[in-house]
Amino acid sequence: KGHYDTVTSVSFSPNGQELASGSKDKTVKLWSQDGQLLVTLRGHDSQVNSVSFSPNGQLLLTASEDKTVKLWSLVGEQLQTLTGHQNYGIRNIAFSPDGKIIATASTDKTVKLWNWEADKIIRRQTLVGNQGEVRSISFSPDGKLIATGSTDKTVRLWSLEGKKNQTLKGHQGAVFSVNFSPDGKLIASASADKTIKLWNLKGEVLKTITGHEQAVTSVAFSPDGKTLVSGSLDKTIKLWNLEGNPINTLAGHNGGVLSVSFSPNGKNIASASVDGVVKLWSNKGKELHTLTEHKAGVTSISFSPDSQTLATASADQTVKLWSLDGEEFPALVGHQAGVASVSFSPDGKTIATADLAGRVILWNFNLDDLLQRGCGWVENYLKTNPEIHSDRDRALCDDIN
Repeated sequence: KGHYDTVTSVSFSPNGQELASGSKDKTVKLWSQDGQLLVTLRGHDSQVNSVSFSPNGQLLLTASEDKTVKLWSLVGEQLQTLTGHQNYGIRNIAFSPDGKIIATASTDKTVKLWNWEADKIIRRQTLVGNQGEVRSISFSPDGKLIATGSTDKTVRLWSLEGKKNQTLKGHQGAVFSVNFSPDGKLIASASADKTIKLWNLKGEVLKTITGHEQAVTSVAFSPDGKTLVSGSLDKTIKLWNLEGNPINTLAGHNGGVLSVSFSPNGKNIASASVDGVVKLWSNKGKELHTLTEHKAGVTSISFSPDSQTLATASADQTVKLWSLDGEEFPALVGHQAGVASVSFSPDGKTIATADLAGRVILWNFNLDDLLQRGCGWVENYLKTNPEIHSDRDRALCDDIN
């Protein structure tokens, strides 16, 4: 089992061991790298659009069509809910590299920046200037610049003070995804015009990559900066070198691909689809696991910083946590709309989620607490159920609690 509707976003934890997926089924799910579902996060009232791990892999951000962003722990505890985008859905969220700033992108055409210190979030800046919905945001590796992609067909570069540094024009359709290269010298953008573009920080187009047959919804660099992965509504994932030459095409989804992500260690790729499924692949393109617990489309995925946990956000209003061996943890519940985005904090201790009703929730993530809580539920059952004959199974929680 997995998402029950479209999978809209996927993201690896920083260490590459976990994957997060968000879905139109309003949930976020966390997965292990071998496909085990770890936990499902429920609480959004509408579809989940984006998921993102904090840089340390201990927190997860989710964004939803219910206009909220939520910050979660990886055991499903809601830490905070942000509601700054009134009456507008939140499409994307991101942590700054140092984990001290959260950026939220909305259908209200703005990006809001929030300070995250001492377990408190305070709004610091609103970036205004886009003429269309902001669909994607990315911090530069040094944390000094923000790139945004918009339905107005542009990529824009901003300072943290809200100054617009560059407007990158060239796409003939909405820009759905933007990402900085690991060295911060390049920006990749994916568009409804079926192309991927590579830009320098001066705003010059270095390469236009073609090959997808429908809109390109997501693009990401490999950790070594040598490879691009892209996902498209044509149901495929493609790997490219920076010259724009195709390396491999990954086929297997039965619906359009909405989100793709490399694990931080570069060993795995995660993809999320409108078919409600999250898939894990090797970096060579071999399909490893299919994660199918969400009840609606998966909108966003995020790996924890240590690559051990995956968070998935869904239109089913939940966020799910998974170990990469496929083990599922309890869902994170709290959104009243589809969860649009999920993200881990840089230290991995917090998860932020945003929904389509404009709300952000912060959650605390502690897998040890999660195991203790789970064993608290089932320990007596394991010891007393006559159908359980194995002494090993009966003693499963002895060392946990």
